[in-house]
Amino acid sequence: RTQAVIIDHLMPPLTRAETYGPLRDLELLADEYYEAQLLDPRRARELQGDILKLVRDTHIDRELQLDDNLDSDADAAIWLPRLDTYLCDLKESQIRDGLHIFGESPAGRLRIDTLLALLRIPRGDGRGAQSSLLRALAKAFELSFDPLDCALAEPWTQRQPPELQAVSEALWRTAGDTRERLELYAAQLIEQALDGCLQLPGNEQWAEVRSIFDALLDVVAPRLDACGPAEMQGLLDALNGRFVPAGPSGAPSRGRLDVLPTGRNFFSVDVRNLPTTTAWRIGFQSANLILERHLQDHGDHLRQLGLSVWGTATMRTGGDDIAQAMALMGVRPVWATGSQRVDDFEILPVSLLDRPRVDVTLRVSGFFRDAFANLIRLFDAAVQAVAALDEPDDLNPLAAKVRSEREQLERDGLAPELAARQAGWRIFGAKPGAYGAGVQNAIDGRLWQSREDLAEVYLNWGGYAYGGADEGTAARGQFAQRLSQVQAVVQNQDNREHDLLDSNDYYQFQGGMLAAVESLSGTTAASYHGDHSQPDLPKVRTLKEELNRVIRSRAANPKWIEGVKRHGYKGAFEMAATLDNLFAFDATTQLIDDHQYALLADAYLLDPNTRDFVQQHNPHALRDMTERLLEAQQRGLWSEPGDYREALENLLLDIEED
Repeated sequence: RTQAVIIDHLMPPLTRAETYGPLRDLELLADEYYEAQLLDPRRARELQGDILKLVRDTHIDRELQLDDNLDSDADAAIWLPRLDTYLCDLKESQIRDGLHIFGESPAGRLRIDTLLALLRIPRGDGRGAQSSLLRALAKAFELSFDPLDCALAEPWTQRQPPELQAVSEALWRTAGDTRERLELYAAQLIEQALDGCLQLPGNEQWAEVRSIFDALLDVVAPRLDACGPAEMQGLLDALNGRFVPAGPSGAPSRGRLDVLPTGRNFFSVDVRNLPTTTAWRIGFQSANLILERHLQDHGDHLRQLGLSVWGTATMRTGGDDIAQAMALMGVRPVWATGSQRVDDFEILPVSLLDRPRVDVTLRVSGFFRDAFANLIRLFDAAVQAVAALDEPDDLNPLAAKVRSEREQLERDGLAPELAARQAGWRIFGAKPGAYGAGVQNAIDGRLWQSREDLAEVYLNWGGYAYGGADEGTAARGQFAQRLSQVQAVVQNQDNREHDLLDSNDYYQFQGGMLAAVESLSGTTAASYHGDHSQPDLPKVRTLKEELNRVIRSRAANPKWIEGVKRHGYKGAFEMAATLDNLFAFDATTQLIDDHQYALLADAYLLDPNTRDFVQQHNPHALRDMTERLLEAQQRGLWSEPGDYREALENLLLDIEED
């Protein structure tokens, strides 16, 4: 963008998902059950049956993968803690409350919730005024637990400060309940601070909390409030041909408060410094979590993995994804003293790794290809170095695979140098000048009949090799060969300012890769979602677990729906886009259950108030959502719609008559 100016803008207001509908009913029943355990065991057994019935009626048993044979007489200790953890996790999830309006800073409750989201995780060095507000409050109240990294369903046996008791009348029995009270109390303190009536204890144990609130009033709130006016001024200055100040880019909710105020001509990173030392730490932690989860779930070490890498995420994180891929291979970047530029890498001995190296295949985005050619060269060099190691095949599957493929290619008549190059290809993407994964065009145009068709599109679109000696060499066959051997696919998400059902890119890249892997291999592959939104505590879930969380915490949540309703036409569009992306994830991954289609049908189309809203503000979205759900039924994705089929067909007839 040599001649371009970009005016950056704020993310949408952020808030806690909280609980609603049947989730709230389950939470209340669980609280009642635990109380009855102490006072009335017979009543507790009845409640146990009621809870399990509601879990089955709402199909949460599918999301928790509970045993189909589990009955109400079973010991609740088997499944109730998992339900407790799930409900707490959903309640504390960060979701968007409406959309950001360019030129406007959040106000009222949106302002308080967004400030809380900005202060809830550590920033900078994570000490003093840059500490996590929740951790500082826990320390001030002398609670010996980490509210950002705790077992949410763990029984709470510590003290219950009266200040935290006062913020909620709900039963206080778990660490998750303590976390919730800290969030509610923090929001109260923020509101008092903004109103100028905050009074905190003056003793030493509250010193960190006081410093955080000093920073809130002196730095964080003023910067957030300045975003709206700065955005409009930046736009007007640019249109008038005036200078627009430069500013850094990143995700504010991930600790990057230096990007505020927005409205500046943002710059990203010095590509020579990637991956950064921070990105290496996160990538290394996340790589170990993936390896542990795969070993736990499948009983064997992970050896072949496919990873999607995006340029925008690399800009925000400083290279988490590449660092993770290098860590999985057992390779560490080397930074030049003083400049912190990456000028080399070192191979970690397999004895230090204490597990096999992982053969990692990258599918990079077009923007990553264009902006981070140095990282492509770095990773390719690391691949070739690991492939040249003299290590046992079971500990270095990459070297074993390259060696066998090179020998086969040479037997087929290929020159040794070219055979070595092709056998070592591990970075693939769209052809030069092309972007995306192609799957969206097939989904939107209904140009597919089976999942294999979508896999074919993904392979055709991404079958070009990149590396030190390749800049988009046609390599569809080799791309297919790599994916046919992959055991797991991974995609990372670096912030909670969006989610899997917000963008078509997630289903195109991870969904497309999973479709290709399973179509080529004929077996089920593992699929993981790396949550890097809290840099000091990365988490790894299966893709199915993450989809379940997003659907329950955001997509079907009345709080989110009411938030987007503030935006009229665009709000209705957001609902339609969510449904489209849900459908496309099912088409590519087969991970969406029937009840999840029903949840969104009930929330968007069969709820009279929401349906009337969409009809009034965006009738095209109403038609599109109805047709999409009927298409899901016709294609067998929503396999047993029951009464929903007739209800949606009648709704479509009403739309056509109007």
